[in-house]
Amino acid sequence: MALAEVTEWIEEYGRPGFVWFAKRLSANDTLANHSHQAGPYMPKALMFDVLPSLHRPRVENPDVRLALYIDSHGDAREARAIWYNKKLHDTGTRDETRLTNLGGQQSALLEPDSTGALTVFAFRPETAAAAAECHVWVCDDGTYEDLFEERLGPVEPKEFVIWRPGAGRGADLHTIAEGRADCSLSSDEIPPAWLSRFPTGEQIIAKTLEMRTPTGTDADVRLLRRRACEFEIFRSVERAVFLPRVTSGFPSLEDFLGLAQTILQSRKSRSGNSLELHAREILREEGLTQDADFSFKPVVEGGTKRPDFLFPSGAAYDDLSYPAERLRMLAAKTTCKDRWRQVLNEAGRIRTKHLLTLQEGVSEGQFREMREAGVQLVVPAGLHRSYPKEVRPHLQTFESFIGDVRLLRSS
Repeated sequence: MALAEVTEWIEEYGRPGFVWFAKRLSANDTLANHSHQAGPYMPKALMFDVLPSLHRPRVENPDVRLALYIDSHGDAREARAIWYNKKLHDTGTRDETRLTNLGGQQSALLEPDSTGALTVFAFRPETAAAAAECHVWVCDDGTYEDLFEERLGPVEPKEFVIWRPGAGRGADLHTIAEGRADCSLSSDEIPPAWLSRFPTGEQIIAKTLEMRTPTGTDADVRLLRRRACEFEIFRSVERAVFLPRVTSGFPSLEDFLGLAQTILQSRKSRSGNSLELHAREILREEGLTQDADFSFKPVVEGGTKRPDFLFPSGAAYDDLSYPAERLRMLAAKTTCKDRWRQVLNEAGRIRTKHLLTLQEGVSEGQFREMREAGVQLVVPAGLHRSYPKEVRPHLQTFESFIGDVRLLRSS
């Protein structure tokens, strides 16, 4: 698929009259878990907005048909939006909306290898005069993801973005919506210096550590809780810093676009460094000393490589007399679908590449490919259920990885 086609799609459906919904497909969205969900989860508020006729609470499991075009893969069909609402009727426990009738595993939306893929749904909402339709792009290449994230900002696992092109002042700043831990800050809780100069990732994480201490929790729980907390803090500061400028209006289109670009860049900066910074703090809390037990972003191999973490140190790695079997590396990538291959060229002396990720599942085929290439996935225990049953026994928790490094240090 040529990049020009993606660009044309973005321009075609990034116009007023469409509502975008972007997410990374989880293993429960696709068929990677062999589940029977049969379609991606969609937020109820969004579905009731673009499909008003779906909101029929007195009907058990109401549905609406709509034309669905998966333009990235040349697929067109009549899909079904359904509200599983048995909880409201005391006949079950479900209360969620999904898109179904997608054609099984032949659909790019259900193909197991699409797990983790950034996927954008562009809805033309239902009206009294016309039925709804939806155009979809499933990114099967990281380059395409980059094009969409230039427009939307980073889209991480468990997050989604809703964007309404041209819906009014500030609409192009979009809204990330997802249930999170309660670490939101009121205006008087935000350090005054942050309001004049947006805080760095390290500063936000330092605040996160104040609100989510290590007491009584293992490394996996800490990592997931802190990531959720950090996001709430970031959004609180973002609203406090940028919302007054949005609501006060703009003297020119250039001023508006400039602010939007500033916001996107701050989101990218936070997203790009967050996981590795959290991992570093937890390693320290677990008694590992930086520059003695591990190196953070060391420059090795004559300045040609810069892995995220090396154990016990970059100096030991560059010392060819140091036994290679006592070396470890850890890469940190929030998503790994298209980026896991990047770690293959890091730390050539180390055969097994450990990769810490928060992606919600991979397909069995992709996991086999990773294993054959020497990649060992490190996944917080709370996310293991999102992986296929056949894959789960081969995942390593972050807690377990830290334990292995400790044993290596003491041997």
